[in-house]
Amino acid sequence: MSTTGPSRRHFFFGALLAGTVPAGGFGSVKSLPGLGYKSPNEKLNIAAIGAGGKGYSDIMGTQTENHVAFADVDDKRAERTFKQFPDVPRYKDFRQMLDKEGKNIDAVTVSIPDHMHATAAMWAMSRGKHVYCQKPLTHTVWEARELEKAAAKYRVATQMGNQGYSNEGARQCSEIIWNGDIGNVTEVHAWTDRPGHYWQQGPEIAQPEAAVPPTLDWGLWLGGAEMRPYSPAYLPIKWRGYPDFGAGAIGDMACHIMGTPNMALKLTAPTSVECIKLEGKSKSTFPGQVAIRFDFPARFNMPAVKVYWYDSLKAQPDIPGVPAGELIGDKDINGSIFIGDKGMVTTGCYGERTRLVPAAKMEDYKMPPQLLTRSPGHYRDWIRACKGGDPACSNFGVSGPFVQWMLLGVIAMRVEGKLDWDAKNMRFTNNAEANKYLHPQFKKGWKFV
Repeated sequence: MSTTGPSRRHFFFGALLAGTVPAGGFGSVKSLPGLGYKSPNEKLNIAAIGAGGKGYSDIMGTQTENHVAFADVDDKRAERTFKQFPDVPRYKDFRQMLDKEGKNIDAVTVSIPDHMHATAAMWAMSRGKHVYCQKPLTHTVWEARELEKAAAKYRVATQMGNQGYSNEGARQCSEIIWNGDIGNVTEVHAWTDRPGHYWQQGPEIAQPEAAVPPTLDWGLWLGGAEMRPYSPAYLPIKWRGYPDFGAGAIGDMACHIMGTPNMALKLTAPTSVECIKLEGKSKSTFPGQVAIRFDFPARFNMPAVKVYWYDSLKAQPDIPGVPAGELIGDKDINGSIFIGDKGMVTTGCYGERTRLVPAAKMEDYKMPPQLLTRSPGHYRDWIRACKGGDPACSNFGVSGPFVQWMLLGVIAMRVEGKLDWDAKNMRFTNNAEANKYLHPQFKKGWKFV
């Protein structure tokens, strides 16, 4: 065999990585400094849409910058934030905040229920504000596509809150696969123990009506969703189990767990999606437990691959050829495994604990050469982009397409049978009912911009 010409691996990496790995991240174009450019030493003025719960952790994650305004519909939920930042102006309606404080705002974090993510993010971007939006970015496929287009149109720095994209283990996993160490990957299995810990789903979940707490503006919490009586069954966090508000475990955990497969396998759009197992069907919530299969075509020099998603697991999923106990390393049952024709590699929830399977294969294993840059941290990655640096690793140009294919799984939980997907025309070709769930239904008075 000749040792002077380019290797097969050279051609593989060339096709896979060309133009996709700039010095600081995964984008191909720098953020434009014309939009409120600040030097790395200047602080951004950040407003938070959602100041309690996950909003609090997003505020803490960006505390190197100035926080200039908070919007939260529930004073009780946001109480800890308000006490810690007593001088920051407070609003219940983020629209009023953006209108009144807009001149003082450079960037916005969006940390509210899924059904209002896209509307809040679009209001901010259309006003020239950089946006960090919590996963799953949007509630519907159409919204994800619109946010991707809007980020490019308004030329703002964006990031979805799926921290695993900044995890070194996710990048190591990608490099292991790209190095050919487990061969051609034709199956991925990803799983979570949620719902169960933080919310419930299934046929026995009741929604008793109750008086609205005095600290909560229920109408603003509903936002663009149709009016319904308040129930403690929805708040806090439990809204994730309701199709009108959340996207189930896919919206909560798949954005983390399937982030590594999306990165490592350069997943594009699937050709089909199907819910292959469903238990505990409910009229009001997502099912108690599901298994979903996504079929992806060949990409770059990679073969077609099947990606399986499982939720509500209490133990390691039963995967042929995977030894019992190999995949669970802590109390959380969350992770993924890549099955290649030469071996297997597994990761944890955020891409951490990347290792070959069986574990004995790691004893003499040497990690391949580094191909991807390492992240300064998920929030810092976005802050750097806001100040004119390289695009953040999960900017809407990356996370938009990612979320689009994941949300197809949410639709598969609601419609029986295999759904054939035409990504170009954004439609299912064999099921009219499924197409109804691709777009949101906007309540009067709530514009998308």
